[in-house]
Amino acid sequence: MDPYEDPRLSPAERTEDLLSRLSLAEKAGLLFHTVIETGEDGALLETPGAISKSPTTTVVAEKLMTHFNVHGLESAEAAARWHNRLQELAETTPHGIPVTVSTDPRHGGAQNAGTAWATSFFSLWPEPLGLGALRDPELVRDWADTVRREYTAVGIRAGLHPVADLATEPRWARQRECFSQDPELTARLVVAALDGLAGGEGEPSVQSTVKHFPGAGPQKDGEDAHFPYGRDQVYPGGRFEEHLLPFRAAIEAGTDAIMPYYGRPVGLERDGEEIEAVGFGFNRQMLTGLLRGELGYDGVILSDWELVNDNHVGEQVLPARAWGVEELTPSQRMARILEAGADQFGGEECTDLLLDLVREGVVSEERITDSARRLLQVKFRLGLFDDPYVDESAAAASVGTDEDRRRGHEAQARSVVVLHDDGGLIPLRPTGEGRPRRIYAEGLSEEVVAALGEQVARPEDADLALVRIGAPFQPRDDLFLEAWFRQGDLAYPPGLAHRLARIRAACPLVLDVDLDRAAVLTDIAPVVDALTGTFGVSGTAWTDALTGRIPAQGRLPLDLPRSMAAVRSAPEDVPGGTEDPLYPYGHGLELEARPCD
Repeated sequence: MDPYEDPRLSPAERTEDLLSRLSLAEKAGLLFHTVIETGEDGALLETPGAISKSPTTTVVAEKLMTHFNVHGLESAEAAARWHNRLQELAETTPHGIPVTVSTDPRHGGAQNAGTAWATSFFSLWPEPLGLGALRDPELVRDWADTVRREYTAVGIRAGLHPVADLATEPRWARQRECFSQDPELTARLVVAALDGLAGGEGEPSVQSTVKHFPGAGPQKDGEDAHFPYGRDQVYPGGRFEEHLLPFRAAIEAGTDAIMPYYGRPVGLERDGEEIEAVGFGFNRQMLTGLLRGELGYDGVILSDWELVNDNHVGEQVLPARAWGVEELTPSQRMARILEAGADQFGGEECTDLLLDLVREGVVSEERITDSARRLLQVKFRLGLFDDPYVDESAAAASVGTDEDRRRGHEAQARSVVVLHDDGGLIPLRPTGEGRPRRIYAEGLSEEVVAALGEQVARPEDADLALVRIGAPFQPRDDLFLEAWFRQGDLAYPPGLAHRLARIRAACPLVLDVDLDRAAVLTDIAPVVDALTGTFGVSGTAWTDALTGRIPAQGRLPLDLPRSMAAVRSAPEDVPGGTEDPLYPYGHGLELEARPCD
């Protein structure tokens, strides 16, 4: 064996031996981390995909890339089969560097090609906001350990999570990925998630990527920095350090990687120094000065996606998120990212640009080696050089087990927040008439309703109405990915309250709002008998909470504001910054135990 192949040596020793053998092209390939898509039934996709730009053989065997963010997966068996074929292809490269497959979160119900994937063959849990509603680090550790076991069974060895951002701006479209608006609670839950992803002694671990440094929550007017109109991140309340706190905790806990956000800090000063208004991925003051220097972090810094090149998908384009440095060329942006202190280019595969920068003397080979060292050490710690393959025959039985689904379902039901119950309806009680309850339902499947009673078509014929709706948003679809992000004001159209009041006039009404971000419920709350808030909870889990079979225990992980005027006047960076919220952080009813159906 060559020393880098010897598992008896430390990851640092093996890394140094391998670095001494790698060509510049091999080291450069390590610095790219882009989207990859799978072929049918676990085949390698040898054409450009819906989003991925190149055939698999091109990026692995020709560009020598070894980090890929996988998108849609067909089944556990197909995912494992594809992963093994990908590793077989990687073995054909000069030194057989194994591939690290990463993913955005997959254990919730949200589907967004830019942030999360709903994956039916994994167990389903609450979104992170729902975990925050339960405030239980042990539950978060259990959730993350389940994520680890299910990921590694199909070959995924890096999570582009957990999210350490604070949900302080009620309009921001990515609140569901946060644990809460509270810095200390978020820090505790992020550390618990890191522990679960790491696994125990002898267990395969998943690389963690804490994001989005130094905290992406305070987006100006709640607009998201994926898009040009949302580039600014602001701190009118002077709370920068509170947003930084969960990242301090993650660094102390040993996170493998950190991802800066797209946003550019506007009007931010630290220690008397004005911070340059360029995106965090280009910001040397933030990455080298703060993250590497002040915080002492020496792990991988992975840029967010597509800071270098515009993203063309079909007829839609999303400009490179080069906020503050838009005038630079792609090569200049790449050099700026490296100069800032990042190790890896997210969403890019333009290895030729990096090789040209080294040949032209703009970037030194030593600088490339520094980042390659960090990236290789993670691969060695994960054990990928010793055995990158998975057991295809065991994949299906290892994920989405009955026990894991049960625990995820229970966590969903427990995370339900009862905002009010003026009608004394929860837990639901028997009708007392010796017949099935007649239910008028919206937003629930026929199967879920049938488990509770008899479904009827009109509120006038019902004993009870059960209605589920989403948080309000204003649809947009001019730029690639925009349609996936629920943005804009938080108030419902005025007709909704009138329609709900008409339902309530016919029978008692229980309303649930799926809070993927905050909502203004001031006009809605008075016209329903009972109101709940949920965070990625299935219909069955919600009704289990209503009946008391699994009692609802959630407490709001963020404020629900009283009005849009309060939202607009609130500082984006202040936890609990909206004046006199309708339902404040921590609210949730303690319900008396009652016999239920």
